Amino acid sequence: MPGSFTTFTNCRICRNGIFVEGERLVISEDTGLILESTGFVGGEIVDLDDAIVAPGFLELHTNGVNGFHFTHFADEEQYGTKLKETAEYYVTKGITGFWATIPTVSTDNYQKILPSLAPRPFDNAASLLGAHAEGPYLHASKKGAHNSGLFQQPFTSADSIYGPSISNIKLVTLAPELRSSTPLIHSLTNNHSIRVSLGHTTATYEQGLAALSAGATCLTHTLNAMNPIHHRDPGLAGLITLPYKHNPPPPYYTILTDGVHIHPNIATLLYRANPHRAILISDSIELTNLPNGTYPGHSQIPHPQVKLDNRVTIEGTDTLIGAVSSVDEGVKNLIKWSGCGVAEAVRCVTENVVDFMGITDRGILQEGRRADFVILDDEGVVLETWIGGKQVWRAEGREEYH
Repeated sequence: MPGSFTTFTNCRICRNGIFVEGERLVISEDTGLILESTGFVGGEIVDLDDAIVAPGFLELHTNGVNGFHFTHFADEEQYGTKLKETAEYYVTKGITGFWATIPTVSTDNYQKILPSLAPRPFDNAASLLGAHAEGPYLHASKKGAHNSGLFQQPFTSADSIYGPSISNIKLVTLAPELRSSTPLIHSLTNNHSIRVSLGHTTATYEQGLAALSAGATCLTHTLNAMNPIHHRDPGLAGLITLPYKHNPPPPYYTILTDGVHIHPNIATLLYRANPHRAILISDSIELTNLPNGTYPGHSQIPHPQVKLDNRVTIEGTDTLIGAVSSVDEGVKNLIKWSGCGVAEAVRCVTENVVDFMGITDRGILQEGRRADFVILDDEGVVLETWIGGKQVWRAEGREEYH
């Protein structure tokens, strides 16, 4: 028998894109893990009054929030403090785990920052799950807000760019049309167990297919910083409709659902094409949650940045710089735009993410996994966030359980 445990009843559990009703969620207070849903008598019982329970949201692509960009490194102490503050903020958005995205910076900056991005939990906050290196192997004509002067060719080894802390990188975005990309993909996936996603690229459908055959398994912010879909030339986005039994299988693909980077109808089209592979991301930058205005650049963007509501551009241009939203907003937008259910949208920030990243300790509400979960209403609004079976945040005005 377990030690202390809590049983959550009268709830709808999100699992595999549907609601599972009539099932209890049982949490060990000693380990913070999910237990079998049957067979336990006693313990604390929490009646959720038919609320929705979903795994904690996982943020695959975020560059920062609240004035802190993951390239803002002064020293280890300052950086660690900012990471913890960021992790504490994320739980207010339902995020219980995140990969810190480092865009294209100099080799020195990669090697200075990456040692501080080792996966680890934070008390009462989201867990850092490692780093996502969005660069420097990108195509200059699809640079977006990246500094193309810092781009590298794939024949420059990843170890020499990222340094000894390459083990902290769990995902790399690269352009597969660059010469020597195939051996680089092989090296990243086979030698370092790093997932590879295709982005900031001019690659054709055929070049993308070759990259999938080499070991790439995802597309980064689909249709942003890549060639558009054409009815006779589908581009990389066409890969998402490959049959599941195809060799290679269809890639996972991330979608920016902030309403700025991609039209709601196109976001819906992408989502419906392959709901089991779709992943919602924020691509948030440090200006998220800051007032409108002009802000300085940083080691990625050596230009002033202009924020106007939910749109940020390089000063004097129309070039978009990341986004200023969060994945909880993306979930609500997808529900509104596509008409999908809450559980279907939730899958795009939980189960699909862990399937892609090979994560086995969280992201699905099943026995043996971490009891990181959120309570939602019928519109997908986050009402509570729980880490390891402990409530760490609840919406203003929401009563405590008794």
